This record gives sequence, C-alpha cells and structure tokens, in this order.
Amino acid sequence: MDLPPYSPGLHKLVTLHVDKISKLTDSEGFVAVTNLILEKYGLEKVGVVVHDFENNSFTISFCLKESHICIHTWPEYNQLTLDVYLCNYLQDNSHKVRSVVADYITYFEAKISKDFEINR
Repeated sequence: MDLPPYSPGLHKLVTLHVDKISKLTDSEGFVAVTNLILEKYGLEKVGVVVHDFENNSFTISFCLKESHICIHTWPEYNQLTLDVYLCNYLQDNSHKVRSVVADYITYFEAKISKDFEINR
C-alpha cells in the first residue's frame, strides 16, 4: 500500500509582549480561555498542570489528545512564551494551530515579539 507523505503537525512557538500585567498573572483566566478555545476547535484535553509563582506569574501545560499547549509568563518583563503543537494522523491541523495562537494574541491584546513555526 502506498501512503502519502506524512507530516505529524505544526508546532508554533511565540513570544508575546503584553501591556496588561493582570493578564500575565491571571492563571485562572488563562485556563478558562483555553477551555473555550479547546471547545471551539474540537480539541480534547487529557490533563492540565498549573503552577503559580510567588510573583503571580504562571506556567501552565495542557496535555491534549492532539499534543499540547504550554505557556510561561513574565509580568516583570511584560511578556509570555506560548507553545502550541497539534498533530493528527487523519488530518492537517496547521490551520487550527495558527487560529489557536491568534485567539491567544487577541485574549492577551498582545504584540508578537518572536514567531516560529516548525513543521514536524
């Protein structure tokens, strides 16, 4: 059987500048918006780990059936790093990855500082 070439998915890594510090210290808000995003794009959560630091910054990792979404915030520098990777052997999820990242940029009212895409 001849199979088409396989590419597991798109991995997008961004660093964002955020003026609203409150968004960079609101881990509950990020979890809530992520749950909405997962529902919007039909993504399945396997688990989530949240860690709030002493300065109210946070690190959150959503493990998904399709892979993961991870964030690390630095309110003292008005920035965050976001890692979104969606893979699927049945379909190309590249458009979902870009849309998910765009939704986070809107949520944080952010400006892109760095933007990397890796086709895996």
